[in-house]
Order: sequence, then C-alpha cells, then structure tokens
Amino acid sequence: MLKVLLLFLLLIAGIILGPMLAGHQGYVLIQTNTWNIETSITALGIMLFALILVLFALEWLLRRIFRTGSRTRSWFTGRKRRRASKQTNLALMKLAEGDYQQVEKLLAKNADHAEQPVVNYLLAAEAAQQRGDDARASQHLARAAEISNDDPIPVEITRVRLQLARNENHAARHGVDKLLEVAPRHPEVLRLAEQAYIRTGAWSSLLDILYSMEKAQVGDDAHRSALEQQAWIGLMDQARAEQGSEGLKAWWKNQSRKTRHNPALQVAMAEHLIACEDYNTAQQIILEGLKREYSDALVMLIPRLQTANPEQIEKALRQLIKTHGDRPLLWSTLGQMLMKHAEWREASFAFRAALKQRPDAYDYAWLADTLEKLNQPEEAAAMRRDGLLLTLKNNQEV
Repeated sequence: MLKVLLLFLLLIAGIILGPMLAGHQGYVLIQTNTWNIETSITALGIMLFALILVLFALEWLLRRIFRTGSRTRSWFTGRKRRRASKQTNLALMKLAEGDYQQVEKLLAKNADHAEQPVVNYLLAAEAAQQRGDDARASQHLARAAEISNDDPIPVEITRVRLQLARNENHAARHGVDKLLEVAPRHPEVLRLAEQAYIRTGAWSSLLDILYSMEKAQVGDDAHRSALEQQAWIGLMDQARAEQGSEGLKAWWKNQSRKTRHNPALQVAMAEHLIACEDYNTAQQIILEGLKREYSDALVMLIPRLQTANPEQIEKALRQLIKTHGDRPLLWSTLGQMLMKHAEWREASFAFRAALKQRPDAYDYAWLADTLEKLNQPEEAAAMRRDGLLLTLKNNQEV
C-alpha cells in the first residue's frame, strides 16, 4: 500500500512539475450540462493531491474513533478477567481454609470470564457438594457441560465423583463404564471405577480393570492384590448366594487352573464350603492345595473340618511333617485331629512336639485335656498352669 502511494505521489509530482519545467502548465476543461471547469494541469494535480490528503485524514479519524471503541471494550473485558482471576486466587485460599461457601461464591461469580471457566464451574460444583447443596452443584455442573464441548472428560469425572459422594452408586457405575470406553487408562477414572465397582458388587468388572490399573500405576502391587482377592471372594459370595453349595462348586470348577491353584483363593473357597457345611469338598481343596504348595492358612482350616475320612487328613499331615520339617503348626493340627477321634496318646505326643518348638497357650490346654484322658491329672494340672502363666505374660506384653 505504501509503495502504491509513493508511486501515485511521484506521478502527481511529474504532472505538476513537468509542465512548469517545460515553460507551460497546459489546459484542462471539464464540461457538464450545467457548468464548465477550466484549469491548468498543475492546478488539477494540486487539487488531486489535496483530495488524497483529505481522504487519508478521514481514514485516520475513523480508525481512531473505532479503535477507541475497541479499546473501551477491551478495557471492560480485561477488567472482568482481572476480577475473575483475583476471585479465583482468593477462592483457592478459601479452599485451603475449608470455607466451601465462599469457595463456591468466588469461583462461580465471574466464572465465564476466568482463564479456565470449566475448571471454575467444576470446582464450584464440588464446593457446593461439600456443603450439601446438591441443587447448586448440579447447576454448576450443567454450566460446565455447556461450555466444555471439546473435552467432556473432566466434567464427567466430576459428575461421577459427586454421584459417589451422594451414594448414587449405580449411576456412578454407569458413568465410569462410559468413561472407560473413551479413557480406559485414565488414573482418576480407574480410581472412581474401583469405588463404584466395589460399592455395586461388580466384581468381574473390577477384575477387568486391574491390568489397566497396573499400567497406569494406580495403587501399588499390594493394593491391587488385595483388590483381586476381594473381587474373587465377592464372586464366591454371589455364587453361593444364588445357587448355594452346588452353584459354588460349579463356579469353582469353571475357573482357570491358575485361579484354582492360587493358595489365597483356595483358602477363601474352603472357608465358603465350610460355611455351607460341605466338608468333603473343602477337605479335597485343602489337601490338593497343600500337596501342590504348603500354606499355613490352609493348615489352619483343617481343625474346622467335620469329615468322615479322618485317616486321609492324618496321613496328609504326617506326610507334610516329613516333607516340610517339624513345624509346630502341623504338630498342633495333627494333635487336634487325633483328639477328635479319641486317640489321646498319639495326640499328646503331637502336642508335646509342638510345644517343644514354641510355647502356646492353646497347645498347653489341649495337652492338659489329653493327659486327663490318660489319667495323668498332676501333669495335666502342670500344663494348665504353664498355659495360664503364658497367657498372663502375653497380656502384660500387650
């Protein structure tokens, strides 16, 4: 534009100065129906130059006027933004103080002019929820949803969080199912899914997200292992509640070999079967598990069995003692099983072997019972005394 203007000025200067240098200014006639204009070329050039200056002056004036309006609008808008930023910072301070009423008020007042309006509305919704105002929380959440067309995930995460806070557990579960479709490894989505699935008993769904939780590093290994254990026990509870002992056994049979060989799950399954008084199946699971891998937890379930085949258990316990050494738990458990079948002498030998390795109040009491059955009251009294002293000592230490 500037180059065109310079060329135009040079052209006009040539028109004006050319005739003057040549000694004559030329003649120009402009004629209409009503009037005639006569002038020289030099004068015409000067008039054109003056007209251009007038047009540039008008353009500058109009630009100045409109720029002033734009600056005024920018000033008002900037003022609102500055106010919104100041209120947002103040709201964060109030949040640290726990003043949720002020937090909501400050965040929502000029939220539309804040740097991140969606964040303001979402925080205002959570503040309203913290003070128990579900209606206001829903209003702020709805407004955030209106202006967050590009990224609805933060809004939906907040919605699920509020639903869990209100104990709307099934609605929260529906929400996390939708979120997992679009963000399957989002850490906060996985944390909310964990809560929703536990509250609604969606144990299969909880097992499904454990791999994603591991990849997203949500919780440590111990936490995820505990969740897995809880989920499997939940599935056992459901199978037992729906179909009883037979349904529980059918469910267990349909699980993978890896699942059925898990010692912790074998313990849980045996406990469920004992609760159903299905002692034979529980005994089978316990003995198969111990044959594959030794577990104190499985051994501790044996005294709870009421079986018609005690010889199998006694044989298995003696074999475990040979294989894994003189463990006091094995000897004590063997003694308890022998007591059930009135094999008092063998039971006393087992309890003595257990006590030889470590003192235990229960083993002292059981040994005293067997000695009384063997007509040895004095030694039985001594064992009871030793057990009582041990109990008093343990209580003092606690």
